[in-house]
Amino acid sequence: MIALRPLLLTGGPGVGKTTTRRALAETTETCAYVDVDDVRQMVKNGGVAPWKGEEGRAQHLLGIRNAAALVGNFTDAGINVILSDVVTQDLLSVYRDLLPELVVIRLACDLSTARARASTRPLYLTAAEFELLHRQQTEPLASDSEVDVSGMTLATQVDAVRRQWRSRSDGL
Repeated sequence: MIALRPLLLTGGPGVGKTTTRRALAETTETCAYVDVDDVRQMVKNGGVAPWKGEEGRAQHLLGIRNAAALVGNFTDAGINVILSDVVTQDLLSVYRDLLPELVVIRLACDLSTARARASTRPLYLTAAEFELLHRQQTEPLASDSEVDVSGMTLATQVDAVRRQWRSRSDGL
C-alpha cells in the first residue's frame, strides 16, 4: 500500500472540494474521506454555522478536533485520509497542531467561476454567505500548495491535486 500523509482540501464554496475528494478517494488505495461539515452537522439541535459568532467558531473548532480524531484512527489503521473544510489561517494553525503531518491544498477560482460551478448542484448557503466564504478564501493562508482550478476539467484538477499530495508525502 502507498502511505500518504493526510490531505486537507480547502477553498471557498464552488471550487470543487467535494468533487475532487470524491475522485481522489475513489482512486487512492485504501482511502477514507472526512468532510468536516458533516462532522459539525452531527449537532442536530443547536448547531450553528461556523461564521455565526463565537458559538459558530466553537462548534467549528469542535468539528476540527473530532475530524482530527477520525484522521488519527484511520491513519493508525493504515488508511489514507482526505479531509475537506473551509479554513482560515487561525483554523489552519489548529489543524497543524493536531495533525502535524497534514498536507494542505487550497483550491481557488474567481467568484463568477465559483458561482457557475455551484449552480450545478443544490446550494445551502445564501448569496451573501457564499460571497463571504469565497472572499475569506482570498486571504493569505499558509497552505502547502494552492491550485487555481479556473478552466480546469475535473480530471486535470484531480491530477494537479494528486501530484501535489504525492510530492509532499514522499519520504514517509
